[in-house]
Amino acid sequence: MPHECVINSYRFDRKGGAVDLPPEEIKSGLADDDLVWIHLDAANPETATWLETYMPQLDSLTKTAMLEAETRPRISIEDNSALVILRGVNLNENAEAEDMISIRIWTTERTIISTRIRKLRAIQDMRDNLENGTGPKTSGDFITMLATRLFQRMDPVITELDEETDALEEAIMEDPDVSKRRAIIDMRRKTIELRRYIAPQKDVLSALRLSELTFISDQNRRQLQENHDRVLRYVEELDAVRERAQIIKDELANALSDVMNKNMYVLSVIAAIFLPLGFLTGLLGINVGGIPGAENDSAFLIFVGMLTALVIMQILLFKKLKWF
Repeated sequence: MPHECVINSYRFDRKGGAVDLPPEEIKSGLADDDLVWIHLDAANPETATWLETYMPQLDSLTKTAMLEAETRPRISIEDNSALVILRGVNLNENAEAEDMISIRIWTTERTIISTRIRKLRAIQDMRDNLENGTGPKTSGDFITMLATRLFQRMDPVITELDEETDALEEAIMEDPDVSKRRAIIDMRRKTIELRRYIAPQKDVLSALRLSELTFISDQNRRQLQENHDRVLRYVEELDAVRERAQIIKDELANALSDVMNKNMYVLSVIAAIFLPLGFLTGLLGINVGGIPGAENDSAFLIFVGMLTALVIMQILLFKKLKWF
């Protein structure tokens, strides 16, 4: 059977290292007592056939979950096996970090089957550790170490998002501009998308820690608790960023409203000043007989002087009324 869907296959030495498991030895490797990790490409159409052939013990629901295009973080435990679905930030080139990548893992005490659709840096970390002899020794170590790598890579992304919030808040305080609304919307979108997939993972870690799986050691459980606390902190930080973004949006709206109100106020004062002037000039500009000063050569200057005096009186009155 072709093995193009197999990304990597390892046989663990239980000391932190592993050796490649050739495709022709995968079947025997899955049958013996060594710990084996097979990583599959879920986007490859051959993967479904591979699972049917080499993993007949998997039920249809598990196989479907391993191959689904869209998944949410969750855990399903049956007997002494677990299906764990986690998500990591997307650090691929020209990708958005909030477009999180799913990793699906079915594991027992001596078998680890994982699938992915897109490349995930944490998986490369696991391969590097195994080749360097510093990788996991058990399937419990594998789950714990992978979760740690996933969440460690989230930290810079969330820190950067928090710093962007600080910079945006400062920019809006200095120069409230309607063009910054797009930046606020983008920030809220990133926060919502990150929280959507990060928050459920704390429940996955908690379920793993409290499970009765024999391959989860006490040390693994302590590490899972540390990761749980880390994810909880991430969720709290994302909630804080989202709330701050809403406050920044409100502040921008208030600042823009104040600017508009000020402009409208100035226009209203100007209109109030010129309203009587317009009335008088309109009244004296009608083409009928009896217009005062029509025969007086100095009438225009006198009229301009009267209008000037009227403007001065209006300004004094508005100042007394504290209109400006």
